[in-house]
Amino acid sequence: MTKIYCDIADIKLIKKFNRKKIVKGFTTNPSLMRKAGAKDYTKYTKKILKITNKPVSCEVFADDTKNMLIQGNRISKWGKNVYVKVPVTNSKGKFTGKVIKELNKKNIKLNITAVYTSSQTKEILKNINKKTKVIISIFAGRMSDSGKDPIPQLKESLKITKKYKNVELLWASTREPYNYLQARNLGCQIITAPPVIIEKIENFGKSFKKLTTDTVKGFLSDSKKSKFKI
Repeated sequence: MTKIYCDIADIKLIKKFNRKKIVKGFTTNPSLMRKAGAKDYTKYTKKILKITNKPVSCEVFADDTKNMLIQGNRISKWGKNVYVKVPVTNSKGKFTGKVIKELNKKNIKLNITAVYTSSQTKEILKNINKKTKVIISIFAGRMSDSGKDPIPQLKESLKITKKYKNVELLWASTREPYNYLQARNLGCQIITAPPVIIEKIENFGKSFKKLTTDTVKGFLSDSKKSKFKI
């Protein structure tokens, strides 16, 4: 079964979605933290970790090996449920293999993010052991946004990670509820999605007839509120 993680950093929403059984964990990133109004990264993240015991991915934001390692080590100590999120390359496109390898050696749980190809997945696997938990986040939605089909990359990545029982593949940058069914059919262990999409997934199962009547009722309601006349 594909686990659903909530991609959010807003404290109020984390409290709300932490109560949902459908949500098995949380993913954050510096952009979401900024949007949520975080001023102090450490203090804000620790507030999140006080709310939930579910897995939480917290990203490093340094752009060089030395400081990525410093940040990764510090973040790993914030809670037992923390996954240190490391981008697969830095902003210059340099593979962060050394960071991944060094943190993995210390048995630090990792979420390798911003992955787009099965080739990147192969490189990640060369730098990890077969015991410490690792999530590989493949940005399927952003691939689709750029006119590329993410399915072949996901399929190949799933194939080559089978030998690694400690590795989970995550469908990232989810764009629509149907992506959950795609991820599940492929065999992705995790999908992360924003709150609005998770709420739509919770409503799966409506018949076409119900969808039709609900849609028409919506149009009718809005036309009455606007007092339209022809």
